[in-house]
Amino acid sequence: MRISLLDRSRTRGGESDAKTIATTVDRAVRADELGFHRFWTAEHHAVPGIAGAAPAVLLAAIGARTSRIRLGTGGVMVPNHSPLVIAEQALMLEALSPGRVDLGLGGSLGFTAPIRRALGRTSLGEGEYAADVEKIREYLSGRAGTTARPSVGPPPMFLLAIKGGLSLAAELGLPAVVGGPALRDPDRLAAYFEDFRPGPTTAAPYLVVSADIAVAETADRARDLLLPEAWALADSRDVGEFRALRPVEEVRRLLSDSSSAKKVRAVEDSMADAIAGTPDQVADSLTGLLERTGASEVLANVSTYDRDEVRRTDEFLASLQAS
Repeated sequence: MRISLLDRSRTRGGESDAKTIATTVDRAVRADELGFHRFWTAEHHAVPGIAGAAPAVLLAAIGARTSRIRLGTGGVMVPNHSPLVIAEQALMLEALSPGRVDLGLGGSLGFTAPIRRALGRTSLGEGEYAADVEKIREYLSGRAGTTARPSVGPPPMFLLAIKGGLSLAAELGLPAVVGGPALRDPDRLAAYFEDFRPGPTTAAPYLVVSADIAVAETADRARDLLLPEAWALADSRDVGEFRALRPVEEVRRLLSDSSSAKKVRAVEDSMADAIAGTPDQVADSLTGLLERTGASEVLANVSTYDRDEVRRTDEFLASLQAS
């Protein structure tokens, strides 16, 4: 079982952003030691609960402290940057960590309208994302009119299944990353394999499934570990911002005191696609997920308030890959 980790640099209440970033780097070092296949970071701008805004900078720091694990962006949001800058940053990472870089791309705009205005992109026209992705490929391969540097071999590209990314990946012959409700759409997943056109770097379809994962001694405890993220997502719809993670016990109290059935339902809905349970239950669920989707790899998002719980889940997932 090939397993990789996604770390979004989630903040905790009372913790500085600098501490959060340092913890992400330390976790990547540990992931390298544990034998994980990849360690991916994400791009979020001006979000209180996420400290990572510049994945390329963060991956450069991680690359300097690791030796084997692949490093990737999960992903760079293409509308926020020019294709040339995206290509230059990817090539710079490849020069710093040769043969270990993945360029994951997505098509999302900023989290809120003020952030989108600050980034200079408030809308995305039809076909713009696809055109920008193709331009990035041209820069990486040296086929554009302007030469992107440093001049090194291009890292592999992956497309996230947002903004039509799954069908675009099939059209361009690229690996794809899919998660959330899309994993319950067999027709959409099947279309990626059926419509895939071999590209210059990828001869066959390669699907990575992303999932929120929690492991504990009991299934109930594992479900509790999902609550901090689920509450932050549900709460963001009311307060307009994605806040730092709160302790499990505090979230359980907030849920019991909540007068909003809608918010309680939103927490339950956000946990519906997660994989949580005892070690045996999670192992079986991951095997079933790969078989059901035809995916070749799991990109695990392990996120809860207690970092010791994150570490224990990481160690368990590493044991599955080793076996």
